[in-house]
Amino acid sequence: MPGVQTHRDGDIAVLTLDNPPVNGFGLQQRRALIQALDAAAADAGVRGVVVTGAGKLFSGGADIREFGKPEMTASPHLLDVLQVAEECGKPVVAAINGTCMGGGLEFSLACHGRVALASAPIGLPEVKLGLLPGSGGTQRLPRALGLERALELIVSGDPQPAAALRDGALFDEVVDADVVGAACALARRLADAGSLPRLRERALADEGTAAQELLAQWRAQAARKYPRQPARLHAIDAVAASSGDFDAGMALERWLFFALLATPESHAMRHAFFAERAASHLRGVPEDTPVRPVRRVGVVGAGTMGGGIAMNFLNAGIDVVLVEAGQEALERGLATMRANYENSARRGRLSAQQVEQRLALLHPSLDYAALGQCDLIIEAVFEDLDVKREVFRRIDEVARDGAILASNTSTLDLDAIAAFTRRPGDVVGMHFFSPANVMKLLEVVRGKATAPDVLATVMRLARGIGKIAVVSGVCDGFIGNRMLEHYGRMAHFLVEEGASPQQVDRALETWGMAMGPFRMSDLAGNDIGWAIRKRRYVDKPGMRYSRLADRLCELGRFGQKTGAGWYRYEPGSREALPDPEVDAMIRQYRHDIGVTARAVTDREIVERCIYALVNEAARILQEGIAQRASDIDMVYLAGYGFPQWRGGPLLWADMQGSYMVARRMREFAAQPGADAAFWEPAPWLAQLAERGKGFHDA
Repeated sequence: MPGVQTHRDGDIAVLTLDNPPVNGFGLQQRRALIQALDAAAADAGVRGVVVTGAGKLFSGGADIREFGKPEMTASPHLLDVLQVAEECGKPVVAAINGTCMGGGLEFSLACHGRVALASAPIGLPEVKLGLLPGSGGTQRLPRALGLERALELIVSGDPQPAAALRDGALFDEVVDADVVGAACALARRLADAGSLPRLRERALADEGTAAQELLAQWRAQAARKYPRQPARLHAIDAVAASSGDFDAGMALERWLFFALLATPESHAMRHAFFAERAASHLRGVPEDTPVRPVRRVGVVGAGTMGGGIAMNFLNAGIDVVLVEAGQEALERGLATMRANYENSARRGRLSAQQVEQRLALLHPSLDYAALGQCDLIIEAVFEDLDVKREVFRRIDEVARDGAILASNTSTLDLDAIAAFTRRPGDVVGMHFFSPANVMKLLEVVRGKATAPDVLATVMRLARGIGKIAVVSGVCDGFIGNRMLEHYGRMAHFLVEEGASPQQVDRALETWGMAMGPFRMSDLAGNDIGWAIRKRRYVDKPGMRYSRLADRLCELGRFGQKTGAGWYRYEPGSREALPDPEVDAMIRQYRHDIGVTARAVTDREIVERCIYALVNEAARILQEGIAQRASDIDMVYLAGYGFPQWRGGPLLWADMQGSYMVARRMREFAAQPGADAAFWEPAPWLAQLAERGKGFHDA
């Protein structure tokens, strides 16, 4: 049960917030804290109050388990708690012993004093949920830090260590140890002084024109960087109001908070927040499943992908054995890794010492025997089943008992790969996304024989290296690439019918995708898709493809690496430039297949491409390849550039309504020359449409 633990340090009442996992301010916690504050205020033996947090956190703010439930807005509200603390006749001091976010920071701002551990992360991350601080953060923080520093914290949503915020009135003290002892001493000093400082009574420095110019700069930056996220601009409006009457500013902040709460953008971003957490819960694997220790990782393949995978573990302080077949390839891979680290150092993200510390954990080798003491071995070699057969046969010979064997395959049959070994229960898929040291998504592929403790180990390890892990079953392309294939097919058909690659890219990027499909294909390499299609023509002869992309590849236009793809690229530049040669090729292709170009609207481009994702996702859910609809959303949010403020393809489909989505698909099926079989709504989607339900209702 949530609660507040109370003990005495002489004449100071120490109240400890105790509501795992983040000491959130849920309804019961709010009531318990008010009761504890009232009891301390009524106790004649108490001269002051210190509030701290249990464990390693002060408070993470709102209790996310109450989001969307009546408890979220039930009395007493967090504002009531803040008022009780601020109006207490005895000094109330926040002892910030660890992470202090959102409502936790807002509570501390209402206290009469604040002492923080130097390393404690401090932040107001509400904009990342499409909201703004709703309990005085936009009004008290500027009074504590000044306008510019407050804007940095509130508009970015990124935390900073308390040590970086020691200037100003936010903290009375920043200490390296015994934060509660220092807070008790501060409470006694405030009691002796007989006056209780309140941030609401502190005036902002009158910066006049400079303040208005600063606010204008922040508004322009927010509008440019986050054009579809109204929370950032509204947060600036609320901060601007802090220069006037406190109560008027609070009223504006509260009004803006509830206005944002009702926006589809906030709904989508909150959905993404919960989807990330839900993805870690594994069906059929108990939460207390023991995990295997992973102290040393082996990576087979020192190419771009293998080197990037290795860097994830080096960054986490884990020894890595990197094996390559030839000396030249190994040296090339090592040089690339060093260059990546040195580039980070030039940008100030790492020190020279940190670069050398990480590289010191790397053990390159040309001998598979070097993998013998690794706890996890990941192959990152060419995407060919025969190649992987040979690699896994050699790994199986040298790996110790209990070692986890992982494949980075993006499309191949993991069960077939597991069968190449004598230990299929130890085999799992770990599909990293390129560049592997940057991209957040990790598709964890669960084979039919994968042991529960192997799956639990990999999921925990993923968190340790900063990845968002989503479990997939075994199928061609798993979750992300299986869906992406149809997204790309529709993009090609749209160009075949009359759109240009530039129009398709522009329409989808304007809608919110980080990069359009043709620019993305040029970046990844058009030859990769070509190789997959060649396999599909044999494996799936009934699936329709436009041969337009094949014709492009036959011209040697593989993308950025050849200086020409769907676009052309100047030497040393990644800027995608329209190419008349591609336009001519498209015209000739249409002539050859007897297609007369028609006008294609941006709406049709977006709907055909995104609904292609949705329809295939419905099939994936029906087959049990994904555990839940939100996992599919998380794959696209974390790995494919889908806009956070749309919440993922299935949440977006739910917002359109399953009935209307299915209706639109049937319209696409009826178009001349359409792939009518694909556009027949998947049975799962058809059932949802019939019942008036959404993917996330099921």
